[in-house]
Amino acid sequence: MEPKKNPQADLTKNSSLYFAIGLALVMFIVWRALEYKKYDEDNTYDITQNVDDMLDEEVPMTEQIKTPPPPPPPPAAPEEIAVVEDDVEVEESVIQDTESDEEEVVMDVEDVVEEEVEVDVDVPFSVIEDVPIFPGCEKVKKKGAKALRDCFNEKMNKHIRKHFQYPEIAQEMGIQGRVSVRFVIQKDGSIGQVQMRGPDKNLEKEAARIIGKLPKMTPGKQRGRAVRVPFSLPITFRLQ
Repeated sequence: MEPKKNPQADLTKNSSLYFAIGLALVMFIVWRALEYKKYDEDNTYDITQNVDDMLDEEVPMTEQIKTPPPPPPPPAAPEEIAVVEDDVEVEESVIQDTESDEEEVVMDVEDVVEEEVEVDVDVPFSVIEDVPIFPGCEKVKKKGAKALRDCFNEKMNKHIRKHFQYPEIAQEMGIQGRVSVRFVIQKDGSIGQVQMRGPDKNLEKEAARIIGKLPKMTPGKQRGRAVRVPFSLPITFRLQ
């Protein structure tokens, strides 16, 4: 059976070519439409600047307060001039001459008496020339300084043993130890400036009581002058 259509009249023969050409044409039209720009015909722009308007700044007005100048100083009072009559005698002031006279007697330097100022000096017990004398040691004074020092130490130990009392509260608490005592034999032979350092306040108080009972002594001397003599000794508190 023969086909009814003519092969030369086939419309789908070049359809792909026509499709590509149409697609290209449509894309070109869309591109041109996107790139299309329209400008205004009126190109009259004002490109000038008014410099005067830009620099015209409004500055606030400030009021200046004027300070009045200080008043001028009062005029100086005129000096009173005393008018002296011709027949009145005026006493003239006599200016004494301060220059030395040849006949004036000048005191010699040898005639000036130097005043001695006493200065309190502490001389240690071990180096003082005249050792302080404990009451009862006057009889050994002729034997020299060593004999006086030995007698002083012996009398001091007897005094401590005589007045020594162990504090009861320290005994109950079992407190014992050594108290270092320092005092000064003053220039009049009295005892002063007592200082203690020990393991307990009760022991220090008892040591101060013992030193407070020391008698007045003959003061020590250095170069014939009475001086203060510091003295130190330990007092030992030991429980049996």
